[in-house]
Amino acid sequence: MNPLHTRTALTLLAGWALSAAAWAQLTPVGTWHTIDDKTQEVKSEIVIEERQGQLTGRITKLLRAGADQNARCTACTDDRKDQPMIGLEIIRGAKQVEGKAVWEGGRILDPENGKTYSLRLTPVDGGQKLDVRGSIGPFGRTQTWVRVQ
Repeated sequence: MNPLHTRTALTLLAGWALSAAAWAQLTPVGTWHTIDDKTQEVKSEIVIEERQGQLTGRITKLLRAGADQNARCTACTDDRKDQPMIGLEIIRGAKQVEGKAVWEGGRILDPENGKTYSLRLTPVDGGQKLDVRGSIGPFGRTQTWVRVQ
């Protein structure tokens, strides 16, 4: 192969790989640290996965200082009642909005109070952060999670 063609092919391949890596970051899929609204300290680690076009997210680590690693979701009222916090599914059913880097239609559980909320996930800062909005009707709040992987 001509050295010029080889160089051009390698340049195109490298550009494609960088584009694919950047696009891969514009998704909620990955590992995230949740941040406490009041103390700004890391609370937990969440892994979000895609299964059959829907997102699911589970707590994989409790990171708050002094956190009980054997804690259970005693405030939960559904099938998650009394389930261990580690491994607890807190995100269910979010789907990507067509043509946008936004996932909606699912539910998020606040394991501290057992309530579930409508969910919207929006990657920001090139996918290094995730705006997580939980709401009931017109009322809600947004947390920003930080990508670990």
